[in-house]
Amino acid sequence: MQSNSEKNSKAGVLTDICVLDLSRVRSGPTCVRQLCDWGARVIKIEQPDDSSEMGGPRNGPDFQNLHRGKESLTLNLKSQEGLQIFHQLVKKADIVVENFRPDVKYKLGLDYQTLANINQAIILVSISGFGQDGPYKDRPGFDQVAQGISGLMSVTGEPGEGPMRVGIPLADLSAGLFAAQGVLLALYERINSGKGQWVQTSLLQSQIFMLDFQAARYAMNGEIPKQAGNNHPTSIPTGVFKTKDGFMNIAASGEVIWQKLAKAFDHPEWISDNAFATAEARSLNREKLGDAINECTVNKTTADWIDLLNQQGVPCGPIYSIDQMFADPQVQHLEVSQSVVNSNSEKITVLSQPICLSRTQNSLYKAAPLAGEHTQNILRELGYSQSEITNLRDKKTI
Repeated sequence: MQSNSEKNSKAGVLTDICVLDLSRVRSGPTCVRQLCDWGARVIKIEQPDDSSEMGGPRNGPDFQNLHRGKESLTLNLKSQEGLQIFHQLVKKADIVVENFRPDVKYKLGLDYQTLANINQAIILVSISGFGQDGPYKDRPGFDQVAQGISGLMSVTGEPGEGPMRVGIPLADLSAGLFAAQGVLLALYERINSGKGQWVQTSLLQSQIFMLDFQAARYAMNGEIPKQAGNNHPTSIPTGVFKTKDGFMNIAASGEVIWQKLAKAFDHPEWISDNAFATAEARSLNREKLGDAINECTVNKTTADWIDLLNQQGVPCGPIYSIDQMFADPQVQHLEVSQSVVNSNSEKITVLSQPICLSRTQNSLYKAAPLAGEHTQNILRELGYSQSEITNLRDKKTI
């Protein structure tokens, strides 16, 4: 389901795909953003006269960055006529994305079986807090809750200082990205089967998967990871070190890089020192080694050390504030942000896609829509007359 204007103005891998977006806040919109940025037509379904501002102010940076490129249709899904309109859209759509609590979709008539009876090729994407079934399925789930229950907060922060959340909504973001990956898998499978399927993930599952080696340490060996602050928990020395004018990161894991670091600091004797000679020894003597490195790093500026260590092949880098990050020449070269045009014909800046394809461009070109901005055009596509649209508006169906 692609409007003529959208076909003419958008390019990308997914230009023949239509997504009905029922999601709110962050995890669902993160999934949908991946599809929209690469050409899918996305119709954001919104409640008429919704003033809740879940996801922040509509003109704010968070909402604009998450919902860029979409169309907006206001629709009261709790009304019979509103649900009928949605089901008409399902007949022509490819994907429906929702992040309600698991029971809500059944109450609204938006569950997978109902949608598949309308369109057997439809793909339903469901993102929940804890999964579609199980003892916690009915609990409301938010990113911080998932960070805690997944164990992430137990390995974040300084030892002895208590649990610490990560500075970004990692569970929301990872769940959204995994859901988008699931969509692509389902689309690929549909080429052969001709049928859609139900794609599920949760904040909890995604966050546990993102623990990666920290969770694997327990799963395989029964080892319970602990907080390590700014130090890497297993690769030593890797961490934050004080310089003459601030701090920097150094990552000298592995014997080859460790020996390069020792020589760069003009301490080749560290290589044969029993306290540092092996990875195990460096782990046991982490604090002693960190103190020795800090005694070196405080004698030069961060920039001086970065130049010197990079010349020696030792991974290192500055620790930026957000404004410093955007000013960095490599960041500017990568074009991590770009301008889009909002509904008032004004240019605003959002984050670019981090994926580059050699032949195909992404289709990021316009900002988030106004609430209900495309309602009339979408209903006209479905065959509704102006008088019918006016009647629906009067009844607050749209």
